[in-house]
Amino acid sequence: MADPNGFLKVQRADAPKRPVDDRLGDWREVYADLTPDQRESQVREQATRCMDCGIPFCHSGSAGCPLGNLIPEWNDLVRRGDWAAASDRLHATNNFPEFTGRLCPAPCEAACVLAIAPESGGAVAIKRVENTIADVSWERGHVGPVPSAVSTGRKVAVVGSGPAGLAAAQQLTRAGHEVTVYERDDRLGGLLRYGIPEFKMEKKVLDRRLAQLRAEGTRFVTGCEVGGSAPGSLSVAALRAEYDAVVLAVGALRGRDAPDVPGRGLRGVHLAMEHLVPANRECEGDGPAQLSAAGKHVVVIGGGDTGADCYGTATRQGAASVTQLDQYPRPPETRDDDRSPWPVWPWILRTYPAHEEGGERKFAVAVERFVGDEDGNVTSVQVREVKVRKDPATGIREVVPVGDEVQVLPADLVLLAIGFEGVEHMPLLDCLGLTLTRRGTLSCGQDWQTTAPGVFVCGDAHRGASLVVWAVAEGRSVANAVDAYLTGASDLPAPVHPTALPLAVR
Repeated sequence: MADPNGFLKVQRADAPKRPVDDRLGDWREVYADLTPDQRESQVREQATRCMDCGIPFCHSGSAGCPLGNLIPEWNDLVRRGDWAAASDRLHATNNFPEFTGRLCPAPCEAACVLAIAPESGGAVAIKRVENTIADVSWERGHVGPVPSAVSTGRKVAVVGSGPAGLAAAQQLTRAGHEVTVYERDDRLGGLLRYGIPEFKMEKKVLDRRLAQLRAEGTRFVTGCEVGGSAPGSLSVAALRAEYDAVVLAVGALRGRDAPDVPGRGLRGVHLAMEHLVPANRECEGDGPAQLSAAGKHVVVIGGGDTGADCYGTATRQGAASVTQLDQYPRPPETRDDDRSPWPVWPWILRTYPAHEEGGERKFAVAVERFVGDEDGNVTSVQVREVKVRKDPATGIREVVPVGDEVQVLPADLVLLAIGFEGVEHMPLLDCLGLTLTRRGTLSCGQDWQTTAPGVFVCGDAHRGASLVVWAVAEGRSVANAVDAYLTGASDLPAPVHPTALPLAVR
């Protein structure tokens, strides 16, 4: 049993970070390098705060973890110092805990019983414990290839190598199917590779897991656009002829733009991914990024994760200044029970490590115009205070200016980090006869199968841009569906239903 009084004895402590000046001088992850003894003793102490609640809301797919991670179990195993058993329990529900432990915003912590009242000291540091279990597992050799003992003789193609595609591929390979993952980029990982900055997750973490998948028998083909016409592409006819089932894990990479804002066409105004991808390529050794913030006044539009990624990338590139704009008002520091009651995902102020490194955030403002010079280069942005409301007649969200004052912010580089509109338009979909929903996603039935027989979908392509933990959960679930489709039944876990949505999204 866990210590029911642990949270009374131990205060929550997040992982310590490196000094800001050190972080800005390199692209390494922001957290401090602790000795193994320091790290493990601190995390064991944090794990004692878990009470093993009678009803562990941290498990819940609707408010907590969509993977159904056995959080109280591995917390107690860590508390007792049994890292090998903790690794087994963690990997029983999560293929890639080192990804989620670094990148997931931790809905499990928002749903933790200790998150109800601030006087409890706050939620258990679940994310820190998870990430430490994953890292210790690799260091001590608790993680290795798990090749299948059987071969079904069935072949599956997975299109896309992001977290959803990789999770589906690993599960299906372990079930005995012959799996090939197709990736149109030159390297594997999808957004894990080229969207997530190195300071959030060093790519050696991704490469380590890819090596495991290869050792288990999963085959990878890079630089291949399925349905495309460029050299190295694979036709849909050839795909369908060779494989018994196809999984579409192509993401939702169509960036939301702001075409109606005057001055959008000025040079220096870019979508967020046009900044993040070359920065990540530079870290991979591909040479200097063609789009850099060095010496520039940078304005990041959008207050979410992608905006924070641009923010931290710009500061590391040596930006003269960084300002992040959010059209919503500054959230409260603690949960508002009327607006977001426990255990749902709370509307609170979220400060990322990047925000500690300089720059400024402005809330309740929106861009009115991009201003440029006579050569067509952006030089500033005009912003006004706004409020966001729903039109009472149509229910459509609208952004309404408040007052007449216009602020002018210097800007040599403007990055639009205002979300994603869904799956990119690609020949693959046309060749399969698939159309996008109103939300820009691919729909499926109860068995994760699209309207094209034998073609399944998962991850952001199915639910829209979402969390890495949802991508892994959907990848595991679609693997169960594909396995059942090919063999008649499946013992693979299926943590989520295709219609599942977190409460905060409903």
